[in-house]
Amino acid sequence: MDFTRLVEEKIKKSIADGDFENLEGKGEPLKLEDLSYVPEELRTSYKILKNSGYLPEEMMLKKNIAELEDLLAVCEGKEEKEHLEEEISEKLLRFNLLMEKRKLSHSRAFKQYQSKIHNRLF
Repeated sequence: MDFTRLVEEKIKKSIADGDFENLEGKGEPLKLEDLSYVPEELRTSYKILKNSGYLPEEMMLKKNIAELEDLLAVCEGKEEKEHLEEEISEKLLRFNLLMEKRKLSHSRAFKQYQSKIHNRLF
């Protein structure tokens, strides 16, 4: 018996047993993601990381920087502004060191997809 036939039989049995009756999202349209901006060889790993809620350290730093910049924009106290600016500087320094260490900034793929990834995450 070939694999395809075995799978088809299992699916038919599950349908007959009602295993698909109360699935989450039943009757709703599928949420399709546009991954055209991600290189084909990275799509599966990108999807696994995204579904698990994991962000690479450099993306987490960028996200933190964006949040701090938002706070800075509405901050009124001088001391608090100085503290936020210091935090942003530290995170930018860490980000730049990390990027240099990983040499991503010299990667053609990184340059091509950097802004697209950033826009999707933020």
